Amino acid sequence: MDLRAHTRSFTERDNRLAGLSLGTTFAVYFASLYLAITQADRWYVLIPAMVVHAFSAVRLYVLQHDCGHHSLFETRAQNEIAGHVLSPFTFAPFEVMKQNHNLHHANVGNLAHRETGEIHTMTVAEWNAAGFWERLFYRLYRNPFILIPVGAFFTYFIRYRWPKNTTRFGVVPVLFHNAAIAVWVSLLWGLSGWQGLGIYFAASLLGGMIGVFLVYLQHNFEDTYWNRRPDLDPQVAALQGSSALDFGWWFDTAVACITLHDIHHCNARIPSYRLRKCHYSLPPEFAPRRIGFIEAVRALNLKLWDEEAGRLVPFPKRDRRPRRVAAA
Repeated sequence: MDLRAHTRSFTERDNRLAGLSLGTTFAVYFASLYLAITQADRWYVLIPAMVVHAFSAVRLYVLQHDCGHHSLFETRAQNEIAGHVLSPFTFAPFEVMKQNHNLHHANVGNLAHRETGEIHTMTVAEWNAAGFWERLFYRLYRNPFILIPVGAFFTYFIRYRWPKNTTRFGVVPVLFHNAAIAVWVSLLWGLSGWQGLGIYFAASLLGGMIGVFLVYLQHNFEDTYWNRRPDLDPQVAALQGSSALDFGWWFDTAVACITLHDIHHCNARIPSYRLRKCHYSLPPEFAPRRIGFIEAVRALNLKLWDEEAGRLVPFPKRDRRPRRVAAA
């Protein structure tokens, strides 16, 4: 069976499903934020509400990502409008992020264009040739206790105020996006004060951390795929080089099935509300190996791409000099 033909049968867009997906996500987003702020003195309500809000923020980000592929709603205009409307709540300026993400899709698995990926990966050869300070920076960068919390803070609260390629893809939309965030945050501050604003940013940071964790796992696992042209195979890069996470139906629903990243890279026109059905109906010859949660956590220890072995590997162990045996 032709894989492209199989995936094309799931690309039909439905405004009813899109509206339901977006509407219910916004409802959960605002309801959980309201509950967290109004019940801030009850930790047993505050913490679950913040977690729910964080996941709803991730889901909004994924739906905005769908809009960037024009795969959520039926028309291009509807997707563009929805993408811009979502921007203040995802902290991601729609137009520039859409264009940057298209570059990522065009170069997935390409070792010559790793700058289009979200998480930078060095090769073993590059590591061996690197100096002390470059290695130190990369070690810190790939440390999960820095990559996830600091990476989330930097990416969503700082870097996205002026993303890469802003001058190339549109300065004005980014400025309007930042102004919209300022209006939204000011409104929230006026309604709930500094405490409400603190709760909102804490929950948003948690959502960012979930997002960074998922972005890392999309292309960073042991038997992923990288290569150089002309040997680069786009279909292998899409399926083998992108992960299929098996965290269960509830988790897939909470993050709009961005966990099934392999089939998304194979055909980005599949709406998020059809991804799971498409993925789990793949013919046996295309069915991917799915990564469970324990294996996903272990993947955080993988740091370098070994071109000779064709897999992602941990940092090399430091040379250990044999201990001197005391003279008798």
